[in-house]
Amino acid sequence: MNPFPPGADEDTPVFVISVAAQLSGLHAQTLRSYDRMGLVSPGRTSGGGRRYSVRDIALLREVQRLSQEAGVNLAGIKRIIELENEVDALRTRVAELTEELAHVHAVAEQAAAAIHKSYRHDLVPVRQETALVVWRPQSRR
Repeated sequence: MNPFPPGADEDTPVFVISVAAQLSGLHAQTLRSYDRMGLVSPGRTSGGGRRYSVRDIALLREVQRLSQEAGVNLAGIKRIIELENEVDALRTRVAELTEELAHVHAVAEQAAAAIHKSYRHDLVPVRQETALVVWRPQSRR
């Protein structure tokens, strides 16, 4: 069962900043600061108001955990987030390439099967000859 409204998912920006602050356990000013630093990039309304998604809330909680429990500074947290995003993108690309390779492999197998099917299975006469070659090296003088 999907806990989101129809057409929405974990990336749909729905929470105003006060609700996002409450859900993440952070102060609204901290959320604004994280937005300015590029740690979390919430969606925007046409009037410019921030709207946070479920994924944004999870990211805010992770930023808080890394900062408070692991002692990582904000620059380090930003780099960790960038690297995790890069790993996710690479995993997606690997999955795409694996799927493409499987498809190409299947097409190649079909082509090879078609070629093998097209072989004639008739007997073809082969001319057999036997020749004897005698080699005599020239003597060196």
